[in-house]
Parts: sequence; C-alpha cells; structure tokens
Amino acid sequence: MKLLKIAALAATIVGALSSSALAQQKLTMWSRSTSEAFMPTLIKAFNEKHKTQIELQIVPSTEMVQKYATAAAGGSAPDFVALDLVYGPAFAKSGVLEDLTDMAKSLPYFDQLSKAHLGTGTYEGRIYALPMSADASVLLWNKKLFKQAGLDPNKAPTTWAEIETAAGKVNALGNGINGFYFAGACGGCNAFTFMPLIWASGGDILVDNGKRANIDSPQMHDAINFYRSMVAKGYVPESAKTDSGKNFFGGFATDKIGLSPIGAFAIGNLVKNYPTVEFGVTFLPGKDGGKASFGGGDNFVVTAGRDNLKAAKEFLDFVYSLEGQTLLAKGGSLPTRADVATEAVKSLDERYQIATEAMKIGRTPSSPFYNDIINSSTGPWKQMLNEVFFGNDVKGSVAKAQASMQSILDAAN
Repeated sequence: MKLLKIAALAATIVGALSSSALAQQKLTMWSRSTSEAFMPTLIKAFNEKHKTQIELQIVPSTEMVQKYATAAAGGSAPDFVALDLVYGPAFAKSGVLEDLTDMAKSLPYFDQLSKAHLGTGTYEGRIYALPMSADASVLLWNKKLFKQAGLDPNKAPTTWAEIETAAGKVNALGNGINGFYFAGACGGCNAFTFMPLIWASGGDILVDNGKRANIDSPQMHDAINFYRSMVAKGYVPESAKTDSGKNFFGGFATDKIGLSPIGAFAIGNLVKNYPTVEFGVTFLPGKDGGKASFGGGDNFVVTAGRDNLKAAKEFLDFVYSLEGQTLLAKGGSLPTRADVATEAVKSLDERYQIATEAMKIGRTPSSPFYNDIINSSTGPWKQMLNEVFFGNDVKGSVAKAQASMQSILDAAN
C-alpha cells in the first residue's frame, strides 16, 4: 500500500511537471514577410498574456513554400506556420499538416470564420488550416480625377459598362492620366482582381471539387473582352503589359489612374503614405452588377506529429478574440472573424468597412495544384491572360490554357 501511494505521488508530480512544462513551452512559428506589419505585434501581445510562448521568425514571402517543404521533409519544421492560404491543400495532401477538424469545429465562433480560408484549409473533408490574416480584392477610384472628368466623385461604378465609361472620361483628361490600371504580366495579381469579375457574373474557374477547369466559359470571354476593350482604347498605360506586379499598387498611388482593381491593403497604404490621393473603395462587380471578391491572406497550420493542438487552440482563441482581430486590423490585415469584424475596424478609416464586407463574400479556388495552374510564371493562367489582354488570338489562347490546365489536373488526380 505504501509503495502504491509513493507511485501515485510520483505520477502526480510527473504529471504536474509535464503540465507545467507544456504550459510554459516555447513554440516556433514562421510567417511570411508580407505579414511583418502585424504578426510581431500580435505574437508579442499573446506572449505577454500567456504562459505558452511563441517565437516568431519572419520568412521572405518568395521563400516560404520551399523553405517549409524542405524543413518538413527534414524534420526541422516549426510548430506553427502562417501560410499563404492557396498552398494549404498541397501541404495537406502531402501529409505535412496536423488535422485540425475536431478542434476547429469545437470553436463556438467556427461558423463566423472566413469561408475563403476554410475552403482552402479543407482537404478531402478534413480541416487542416484555419484563418490567420486576410486581404480582399476591391475596386478603387480616384475621386479627384472623377470630379475633373465631370463624373460624380462619390458614386461608385456598379457594372463593367460603368467602369469603362468612367475610365474613358478620366483618360480624356490627358497629361499622362489613364483611366484604368492592372498588372498585365502578374498571374497572382490577376487571380486576385480578375477572377472576381467572373464569379460576380455567374462563372467559375474550377468546378467538380476542383477537378475540372472551367476557364473557356462565356463569363471568361466576356471579362477578357471588357479588359481588351479598355486596352484597345488606350485607357490602360503601355507599362501594364510588362508589369509583373511591381507596380500593382504604385500606379494608383501616382494620382494618375482613374480606377484600379487591387487589394484592401492599399487603403492603409494610401491613407498613411499618400494622403493627397482622394479615393473611394467599392466592390468588384459582375458584367451587369453583383459583386465578388478574392479572399487572400494566410492560414494557420500546425506541423503534424507535434502534439501541439492545445497550444494551437490557446493561440487561436487569442487571434480570434476582439483584441486579436483589432491588432490584426490595425496592422493591415482584415479581420477573419465576421461577427467582430465591424468592431475590429471601427477605429480605422471608414473605407475599411467596405473591405470587411468584401472579405465576408471572399472566395478562393481550392486545389493542391493551385501553384501549377495559377501562380506559376510558366503556368496556363498567367500565360493566357497576358496573351488575351494584349494579343490577337483570344479564342486560341483560352482553348490552349483550358487544355493545359485540365491536363495538369488530370495528371495529378
């Protein structure tokens, strides 16, 4: 009996020590450099209020995917990662990520989390990633140029025809002013800002659970013709053709562009760094109305096999609290929890309210092969768009891209 009591006491002590060690453990987390404005602040606030500590490392955005894949293969991956949400399915398919399904569905606010993020965080019916940070695509217009062109500076265009008409009137001002801008050689930029035009018009890019490409559609051709028309009429500057994304934001910031589809990140940048630019924010519309947005940003993932779900939940509860969502918003990320989004951005520029609404309707294509079909510089999406916006064989370019994209999906599946 005495030995049993000693054994029980020892077990209790070991259990207490284990719990203490777990409670005070230091976990590692990687986040890409695009989150540098808010992630260090968020992590610092969490560490100050919790025994669990997270050590953050900022990784260059262009290196994150390869770096994490290599580290995971070699057993040296961090505990947590804030990963570009489009890459979630690929890492889930590879077996690198911890299954978060039960933990995720236990969250009382689960149904308020960004649907775009949850869509790419789900693979074969299981959840492997949850919303971390967010950006949504919107349409900006220059109020000063609208007024100079005889347009109502406070009235946002709601159809493609209205956008083209406004772009034409602004373009007529001359003196280096153009009506419309987009980065024509940037596949990712145009996924973010061009796909919503198709969604808002009733079309889609991938169907049948991501197994079938659907880019050779009436909605795609209509959207292409919309852009081609503005290019042909000279509303888009020549520099757009070769812009790989470096001037994705800068064009509008010059006060020489009438309208530009872009991300909500531009709002804070303009307010802080370009205070003389008078601008409005609205939704990206469909051909005859409607609205859509691409949900961008990062998902939170847990490296498989670490037994870190308790700490992960502790961190996510803080991230999704009003305090966490407000810290993210102040740093430039849109809230990822819909029911506290309005409150989280209330102290910011009022134009963020449109962006938070855009985030609520945000969509993101979900496929383990997203990089191959959309992001890759040699992939079918990027090559097609540059050809159809500025080339002569729209029908042939779209058909070629459709076949190439489907071939990649078929080979992978």
